[in-house]
Amino acid sequence: MDVVDAIILGMVQGFTEFLPVSSSGHLELGKAILGDTSIPEESMLFTVVLHFATALSTVVVFRKDIWDIIKGLFSFTWNDQSKFAFKIVLSMIPAALVGFFFESQLESLFGGNILLVGAMLIVTAILLYLADMAKDTQKPVSNKNAFIIGIAQAIAMLPGISRSGATISISVLLGNDKSKAARFSFLMVIPLIFGKIAKDLLSGELTTESTQFSVLAIGFLAAFICGIIACTWMIKLVKNSQLRYFAIYCLIVGIVAIIFSFNI
Repeated sequence: MDVVDAIILGMVQGFTEFLPVSSSGHLELGKAILGDTSIPEESMLFTVVLHFATALSTVVVFRKDIWDIIKGLFSFTWNDQSKFAFKIVLSMIPAALVGFFFESQLESLFGGNILLVGAMLIVTAILLYLADMAKDTQKPVSNKNAFIIGIAQAIAMLPGISRSGATISISVLLGNDKSKAARFSFLMVIPLIFGKIAKDLLSGELTTESTQFSVLAIGFLAAFICGIIACTWMIKLVKNSQLRYFAIYCLIVGIVAIIFSFNI
């Protein structure tokens, strides 16, 4: 992978992380189109670095919300911020368990499995279409809802299933307000990404022996900048737009990916 490829894939990650179209799926498609021949572990390393960049961009965009939550936690009272933080913790449990027990199996899927990506994009399209049919409400995310949304996030670890698409769709199908669902979806992934990076750093798994540091750094920067732009834009777009258009897009890309997988 060269610098130009890193910039392209970083931009793909940054712009698609906040769209309900699967950033991981688009990364795998991008790698296949660009002819990336990385082994699964190397491919996963680059993917994790880009996800870290977009997680950091989320922190920048939601810095006020995050700061309010931190202040609420240190007040040591059961206030709205503490309750929200508890829901975030609940939502993390399913993905944390899947990541801990099935990490190697997940890594093996990030090696250009375009057929899987195509199939999962179609699943994403179905979820988005169903959510688009649901009525909007003013209902906030409950503790039970948070855990169920967390299960959706765990399933979305598969390349091709949009994390934001799955979590927002499930939240809306549970009867939650769309704007609250979007906010919760964007915030709930931050601890998981930072936890993943910390774990890999401590275990020594994130090494750059076979991947140039400059490639990782440039990919990170591209994803970070594009992530800030996309997150700011998509907060409004997810609230106001109809998810069916994203569903149509995922369906088309999924079908194209499946066809492409039989010709490579």
